[in-house]
Amino acid sequence: MTDMRRSLKEIAEKINATLIGDADVMISSLASLATADSSQLSFYKDPRYLNNLQDTTAGAVILTESDQDKCNTNCLIVADPYQSFIALAEFLSQATHRKTGIHDSVVMGKDCQIAADVTIGPNTFIGDNVCIAQGVYIGPNCIIEDHCVIDEDCYFWGNVACYHSVQIAKRVMVHSGVVLGSDGFGNHRTATGWTKVPQLGTVRIGNDVEIGANTTIDRGALDDTIIEDGVKLDNLIQIAHNVRIGSHTVIAACVGIAGSAIIGKNCMIGGAACINGHIEVTDNVIITGMAMVTSAITKPGMYSSGTGLLPSREWRKNAVRFRHLDKEFRQIKRDLSER
Repeated sequence: MTDMRRSLKEIAEKINATLIGDADVMISSLASLATADSSQLSFYKDPRYLNNLQDTTAGAVILTESDQDKCNTNCLIVADPYQSFIALAEFLSQATHRKTGIHDSVVMGKDCQIAADVTIGPNTFIGDNVCIAQGVYIGPNCIIEDHCVIDEDCYFWGNVACYHSVQIAKRVMVHSGVVLGSDGFGNHRTATGWTKVPQLGTVRIGNDVEIGANTTIDRGALDDTIIEDGVKLDNLIQIAHNVRIGSHTVIAACVGIAGSAIIGKNCMIGGAACINGHIEVTDNVIITGMAMVTSAITKPGMYSSGTGLLPSREWRKNAVRFRHLDKEFRQIKRDLSER
């Protein structure tokens, strides 16, 4: 872990905690309750780990006031221990990776507006008329094409591609391999084959969004593809053109969302779910993994589809029976009507 070498007094001030214990204890890194030593900091929230708390040799523990009497070491008292631990870990992570300056190998286009404290890594290409605000970190081998706008404190890992005119708000984390603003899959069938439909919109990313590795977000055909504030996207997600994802929705890996779908706010979408195009999912919906969403969801709640794992022989039998389900249903319906 990161060597931060901070006193408990400094750490308490950083996370706005009440310190119970020795303020001069020096903390070098973060660790779990089970593995932490006297120079490390941990946190406690889940009663399942009470034994770990009571036996820990950590130099200090972040916890609530109600759990203070269970701890035999220095305490940092907060309302939400896990949130405070995350904030501290994020601070340390940013301090580790962020170095200001533009590498000599960067190719810079014309008429760009680049803040003084921006970091741009080796072999990155910046197009014309690009705006990059203060506190932005762009890793090596990135492509930021013409007219892109990247607002304050964004963090791009290496090998990220932003096509032209993509707009990214504040504090957005973009992981390696992400492609933003590639053409949507728009094609018109003619007598002689397929004609590509120009994709004239762009992609707009809200504040505090995180986009996982190798996720792709296509630009809109006419209107923009929009990812609202606080959305968290896992790795390997495909978001098609003109999709809109509401604020604070989280989406797990390998989900595919077809064009012009609208996903509401505060939704949770499990891994490998597939969402049809031109449908709307309302706010506060949970869609479990591997689900197939083929029509609109108009009421909040949890939704699932598909079948759970079975031994192959049993699954094949059920599959055969499923093919006859409609026939059997109609026969039962006739039998009931004749009674």
